[in-house]
Amino acid sequence: MVKIYFNKLKFISFIFIIFFSILSINILISVEPDEILQNQKQEIRARNISKNIRCMVCQNQSIDESSASLARDLRILIRNKIKEGKSNTEIYKFLTDRYGDFILLKPALKYETVVLWFLPFLFLILGIFVIYQNNMKSKKFD
Repeated sequence: MVKIYFNKLKFISFIFIIFFSILSINILISVEPDEILQNQKQEIRARNISKNIRCMVCQNQSIDESSASLARDLRILIRNKIKEGKSNTEIYKFLTDRYGDFILLKPALKYETVVLWFLPFLFLILGIFVIYQNNMKSKKFD
């Protein structure tokens, strides 16, 4: 019994190692060498902005982590805007005007995005209520 448990544990550990290795390789090769700016301060600024912009293809990754072609185009666009002397606020405004607030990984709390911020809490409360009701019904049958 212990040997079977140990083998399952080894197998699960192996799967996790493979998964995280593939994930880390994807992150390492996302920003291609031809995208990197020569000015170190501008590059750091570009990376910080890219980490806050959602990849519209992957949707759960920032464009800094994504290897999708749209993410690459957005990274280049951000670097070009930085070279033009645009501020972070101007770059974020340009992107949200073009793609909407969904492009931001952390959208601002305003009237249009209130659903994005509070719907998860509503679902949590609804889920707790459903579980509570289900438990009450099961206790009545006992």
